[in-house]
Amino acid sequence: MLRVLDWSKLDAAARRTALERPAVAADETVREGAAAIIGRVRKSGDAALRALTAELDGVTLDEFRVPDEEVVAAEAALGSDALRAIDLAIDNVRRFHEAQTPRDLRVATMPGVACERRYHAIDAVGLYVPAGTAPLPSAAVMLAVPASLAGCPVRVLCTPPRSDGLADPGVVAAAVRAGVREIFKVGGAQAIAAMAYGTETVPKVSKLFGPGNAWVTSAKTLVGADAAGAAIDMPAGPSEVLVIADDSASAEFVAADLLSQAEHGTDSQVLLLTTSGGFAEAVVRETAAQLETLSRSHIAAAALGHSRVIVVGDLDEAAEISNAYAPEHLIVQTREPRRLLDSLRNAGSVFLGPWTPESVGDYCSGTNHVLPTYGFARNHSGLGLDQFLRSMTVQELTVDGLRGLGDAVVTLAGLEGLDAHAEAVTRRLRRVQ
Repeated sequence: MLRVLDWSKLDAAARRTALERPAVAADETVREGAAAIIGRVRKSGDAALRALTAELDGVTLDEFRVPDEEVVAAEAALGSDALRAIDLAIDNVRRFHEAQTPRDLRVATMPGVACERRYHAIDAVGLYVPAGTAPLPSAAVMLAVPASLAGCPVRVLCTPPRSDGLADPGVVAAAVRAGVREIFKVGGAQAIAAMAYGTETVPKVSKLFGPGNAWVTSAKTLVGADAAGAAIDMPAGPSEVLVIADDSASAEFVAADLLSQAEHGTDSQVLLLTTSGGFAEAVVRETAAQLETLSRSHIAAAALGHSRVIVVGDLDEAAEISNAYAPEHLIVQTREPRRLLDSLRNAGSVFLGPWTPESVGDYCSGTNHVLPTYGFARNHSGLGLDQFLRSMTVQELTVDGLRGLGDAVVTLAGLEGLDAHAEAVTRRLRRVQ
């Protein structure tokens, strides 16, 4: 169960240990295995996908693409309540991401010299939606909506097949309703390889998005480092949440928030930073009680084994610890949660106040739930519309503009010993003297 630690009684080494995450499962064996799968897919294409799907998923497929009739059947299987919930999520995610659309800009840096920045959709994107211990239609929404808003011409989604050879109906319905129709029943490292390099059936993409297990993460890292492969969205690791709470918070709510992340996987981690020792003990008791009611209690219990409750001196210290940890999800349940916001820098997504559980961000508040984990929130942002776009700069000079810049260009080229750079300017200026 959760351990309670007093931050003031820990030395520097013990503090580092208290904030350590579980070791990532992607060890050298996984890396080598993922590399072998990638090699098979690059060599044999669809034939390798069929063999790997049979070996790893226990499913024999003749065709990977989800046909129209399966899409119709998927929506019929879900029912109206589920479809309305999916549509609500799509509407909110679309509304928030649409507001992120960047504007092209043009600036005259000096007379006759104009510089521009222009945005374009990435030509082809690959979206991966896992379906391991639980299918994730919400991930289909989070990936498909910005890909569609950006206008990426090729949008490919891969998701593992179920034992009956069908894709999860929720994933299919969410993807189609969010604007992605090219859906393939391929999972794991083989799906990443298929999208990164292309096969006879699966188109090659320029950039890959989406969460996954250690094999998927390792495969993304490998193809992302290969110029012939595909770029990736961000580094990934197990899911996590950090809660900052004072004695005004509800132990019931905080326990529920901790468990909502702990149930993701046995390697997930949850942390509570609180200014009250009494509140810490109350949360431990409440977490134990709620754990007994969960269908995935065995998974959550394993995650709680390497999680912590830490009693801190004040909220400023809590903010400092949180910034050092850089959580994927950060929940603030204090008397005045917004007052702490300016002190919080390193987090994937922040949830303020008692009525904002992390679950709303996972599904349908409008923010994206594809977020940096394992401390990468220190230097990476969560998924947004901008990641589905690329920008390029443009410059345009008049003759007078080149005259104004010419001497500086020639001088700087001389400092670097690059005569041809200087000649590209002086030859033009001689023409207009």
